[in-house]
Amino acid sequence: MAALTYRDSGVDIDKKSAMLDRIGAMVKSTFGPGVLHEVGSFGGMFSGTFAGIKDPVLVATNDGVGTKVRIGVKAGRVRGLGHDIVNHCVNDALVQGAEPIFFLDYFGASRLDDAVFHEVIAGMTEACRRVGAALLGGETAEMPNVYAPGEFDVVGFLVGVVDRSKVWPRNVHVGDVLLGVRSDGLHTNGYSLVNRLLDRDHVDLSRDPGGLGEPLADALLRPHRCYLDPVRRLRDHVEVHALAHVTGGGIEENLPRVLPAGVGAVIERASWTPNPVFRWIVKASGISEAEAYHVYNMGCGLLVAVPPRDAERALKILGDAGEDAWVAGRLAQGEGV
Repeated sequence: MAALTYRDSGVDIDKKSAMLDRIGAMVKSTFGPGVLHEVGSFGGMFSGTFAGIKDPVLVATNDGVGTKVRIGVKAGRVRGLGHDIVNHCVNDALVQGAEPIFFLDYFGASRLDDAVFHEVIAGMTEACRRVGAALLGGETAEMPNVYAPGEFDVVGFLVGVVDRSKVWPRNVHVGDVLLGVRSDGLHTNGYSLVNRLLDRDHVDLSRDPGGLGEPLADALLRPHRCYLDPVRRLRDHVEVHALAHVTGGGIEENLPRVLPAGVGAVIERASWTPNPVFRWIVKASGISEAEAYHVYNMGCGLLVAVPPRDAERALKILGDAGEDAWVAGRLAQGEGV
């Protein structure tokens, strides 16, 4: 019986090592003065001193890109997936008022593809530089017979920091106005239905299926919006009581997560028009409108709760920042949405 090598089992250590060496400069480009280690260390080290923060609270988030990766692979466009995972995690930490400080990634595949891996990490480092977070470390795994051939998984972990006195949600009241802020599409949720639809109907990603005004791949692969900049502008000028990042489960599942007991919400769906890609999904799949709003953000990627006196000013700040924002509803006595 012939002897086996580790490479025969489907894992190429030398190839992985070369791939990691190739991304070293990109990763280091995200480092700031808080990073206390070099690329390749066993653990990432970050200084625990935060200028201007008297009582620092660390906020940790974790999420994955999910089955959006399948569409990226089909279209040959995977760099945006790196932006997706960083921005998703940044937004989740932002809900509690945190500024991002460092990010870690997990990339797993049946067989590691150098070009695909490099593109995804390039997207991550671009997104990290944009928000001021260090890509502190990560794990790259080659696991044959665990992942399907040609597919991969992208997961991220982010830590942010906020002063305890500025943690959100706070001072949430019945009567607060809910402002909606436009999403750029599906972001990173609801792609399992889309993949099923693409497979069933043999949809051509390079074409406009009707009503989008752009190729379907562009609409589906547009990266997850990062709401850090507009929220920074808001909190400097108005009293923000809470944020809700609208991800899987839609407004119905995500808004109640930031509301105290006895406070519910009234959402005016007629106050905004869903992005064209959502209308296409509903029409092509036959999913009910009620279920679509329970699965997708439907064009509202972020909700901001502010006192009524600040609503008009907040809308002007968001508009001046180039955001499409509107009054989406209000908080009321009760539970849920």
